[in-house]
Amino acid sequence: MKLQGKVAIVTGASSGIGAGIAKALGAAGATVIVNYATSKSGADAVVSAIKQAGGAALAVQADMSKAADVARLFDAVKPFGQLDVLVNNAGFAIFEMVADLTEEAFHKQFNVNVLGYFLAIREAVKHFGESGGSIINISSILSTDPYLASSVYAATKGAVDTMTFALARELGPRRIRVNSILPGHTNTPATDGNFAGEFGEKLIAGTPLGRFGEPEDIAPVAVFLASDDAHWVTGESLRASGGVRGVGY
Repeated sequence: MKLQGKVAIVTGASSGIGAGIAKALGAAGATVIVNYATSKSGADAVVSAIKQAGGAALAVQADMSKAADVARLFDAVKPFGQLDVLVNNAGFAIFEMVADLTEEAFHKQFNVNVLGYFLAIREAVKHFGESGGSIINISSILSTDPYLASSVYAATKGAVDTMTFALARELGPRRIRVNSILPGHTNTPATDGNFAGEFGEKLIAGTPLGRFGEPEDIAPVAVFLASDDAHWVTGESLRASGGVRGVGY
């Protein structure tokens, strides 16, 4: 119970990596605010799973690219006193060649993946106490090793990693640690179908541990970064990729 008595917000937590992290934080003792944008049923299922395991959780809807929604999400912290952990996970991806990408697709990816993280962090710093806290930004190995048709998505994740390092310096004096996790090729509803066929076979062949990741592979890394075990870890971008280097094939 490394997070007993802690309060955490996980954005984009109705499925996939976010759901896995929310459940793991709950199992470690944290009270978890499960954010969702559209899938109330998914968020409710995550809350139910946390409660059935003996934890505490509630679901709160918010579009993380809208400042008013983000402020409302963080209002949910007030009954618990203060925030201890923020996991920025809400994301949006369109994988298309640059000739086919629209301005709308460009802006939506940056609005959710970068602006959304910024808005959440800006609110979070108002709710951390004197003891500080932990901010965990979910990035991607594509931030350093983009593959074909990922240019804009990869750029958003590169921005996340740079923002992570910059904010670790800025917020360190307040005992707020800021780190990012770079998952590798991970099976989630959002990636369903993306890893099919020969492309998927090449990705697995380029992964030293020989398989795709699962949300449950990423979640323990987040628990570590959220806990006091990581009290001396900030400004880091930690790969959780099964050993992938390059694009994995």
